Amino acid sequence: MLRTDTRTNAPAKRARPERLEARISKAQKDLFVRAAELQGRSLTGFLIASAQEAALDTVRAHESLRLSERDRQAFVSALLSSPAPSKALVRAVKRYRKRTGL
Repeated sequence: MLRTDTRTNAPAKRARPERLEARISKAQKDLFVRAAELQGRSLTGFLIASAQEAALDTVRAHESLRLSERDRQAFVSALLSSPAPSKALVRAVKRYRKRTGL
């Protein structure tokens, strides 16, 4: 079976010198083995791919919600020093309040 880097889908070129171990229940192992078989993977390949996918999703979600320091300062500054509403906006608010009774 050809190994690929799941981030780039390119053939994997590096050896895997690191090792992880985990204690799991029999039910968990049975589930993992069944899922690996359904995907035509080894148990190890399935676990590595699944863990990597979950880790990448977590990192992407975290990074997409995190602002850089510069972006955070610009956002807060815009909130704290917002410009006065334009004449057109003031007229639109008056029309809205008149129509809705607010």
